[in-house]
Amino acid sequence: MSIDNFINSNDSSLNGIHQITNKFVTNYPIDLCDYDATYNALKGQKFDGIIHFAALKSVPDSISDPLFYYQNNINSLVTILKIAKDLKIPNFVFSSSCSVYGNTTDLPVTELTELQTSESPYAATKQMGEHIIRDFAKTMDTRFILLRYFNPTGAHPSALIGELPADKPQNLVPAITQTAAGILPQMKVWGSDYDTKDGSCVRDFIHVCDIAHAHTLALQYLINDHQTEPCEIFNLGTGVGVTVLEAIKSFEKVSNLKLNYEIGPRREGDVIAIYANNTKAKELLNWECKYVIDDMMATAWAWQQKVMENKLQVQ
Repeated sequence: MSIDNFINSNDSSLNGIHQITNKFVTNYPIDLCDYDATYNALKGQKFDGIIHFAALKSVPDSISDPLFYYQNNINSLVTILKIAKDLKIPNFVFSSSCSVYGNTTDLPVTELTELQTSESPYAATKQMGEHIIRDFAKTMDTRFILLRYFNPTGAHPSALIGELPADKPQNLVPAITQTAAGILPQMKVWGSDYDTKDGSCVRDFIHVCDIAHAHTLALQYLINDHQTEPCEIFNLGTGVGVTVLEAIKSFEKVSNLKLNYEIGPRREGDVIAIYANNTKAKELLNWECKYVIDDMMATAWAWQQKVMENKLQVQ
């Protein structure tokens, strides 16, 4: 089962899951900040664990509306932790973020890299969330894994599930695909004067299917009692730093299209460069990345084309 109030999405992914797996997922359109509604949806059922990734994730939006981000991301976490305690749910996987590392120069980052000051309210909510969980883990029997995502992108190879933000996309790849599809007239590359190979920011792009597989492995790791401490942390990145301009070139190569973009100023909240040391996840979770940047762009573009095709059929 899932809980999603579709604040920045829709229920089409549930149909995609059914087509891919032939299984129905029951969803409760509940706000996780509402303890009573969430508790009533979960009580009386047996769970091996909770995977919590119900958070708002736009850096620019968090800067323009920080209170909304703190209210949603922190309150929803506290609610689901209370329920894990009250219903005695034994295992908990939390969606964290590489943004917790801030503007570090210690690259590639390991799970032991010292966290820097957060560059945005979004990043601050992830740092706070980790602190809350680590404190909470000391007081109860539930075991926790914190998965620090780097930059998830791409779509399921079937083109049945992908990223479809309700508003204007704030992440790079949906901005690329929507520009290529003509939904956006143009996109911007935020900053060209960073101390990187081509002046644009460096990111560790990772395919969503590799991220999803890591969640399965993390939950199995907890269920099989492989954990050695109440709360463990794993980086989920490819370990390869890719600049924004390199990502655009990858898209142009796989799509055979020329993208309409312009260079803009630096954007508040963006870190200069971040990429992972993923050795711990490989060794302890037996996890490997199967997709490279060209695969991410190809699947994201196939998903965008499928979305456009479906809209034309509806019309």
